[in-house]
Amino acid sequence: MKYCSTCGQPVELKIPPGDHLPRHVCPACGTVHYRNPKIIVGCVPETEDGRILLCKRAIEPRLGLWTVPAGFLELSETTAQGAARETLEEAQAKVEVGALFAVIGVPYVSQVYMIHRARMLDPHHGSTPESLETRLVAESEIPWEQIAFPTIYHGLKFFFEDRARGVAGFHVLDLEFGLRRQPAAASS
Repeated sequence: MKYCSTCGQPVELKIPPGDHLPRHVCPACGTVHYRNPKIIVGCVPETEDGRILLCKRAIEPRLGLWTVPAGFLELSETTAQGAARETLEEAQAKVEVGALFAVIGVPYVSQVYMIHRARMLDPHHGSTPESLETRLVAESEIPWEQIAFPTIYHGLKFFFEDRARGVAGFHVLDLEFGLRRQPAAASS
């Protein structure tokens, strides 16, 4: 940040009084500009027969790899509304968003993922400008080595572990830099 969004004057990087971290501060109007992590919302859309909806990314990062519908939360949206919107934008699918089941922090890129369970309202899905392909898959058909992001990999593992145990668990995970994923064979 170079200029104050309040008055347009150049900002300085300094620790404001009473704070403990350097912030962009406007010396002209005194506005302190905070930079906070981005919230990513998504869901695991499930059909009545237990398959889930995956999207093959048509955009960077991770072009050509698989994910569940997810993206940045918009202002004035609930996490459930954001997950439903992302599912429509990325897969043309309408869902009923259920409970939040995973919060995954990724401090090395300043992001927090919030992943919900979801039920597909009808079988329609398809590609969009954000997805090269969409596919309904059984757990045994998931391309684990082609999952785009560690957050999605771990979120899917949580989802299927809960389903196998017959529980609706809640999971919290903070990923360290370099902790990408465990090999599929090493997972239980």
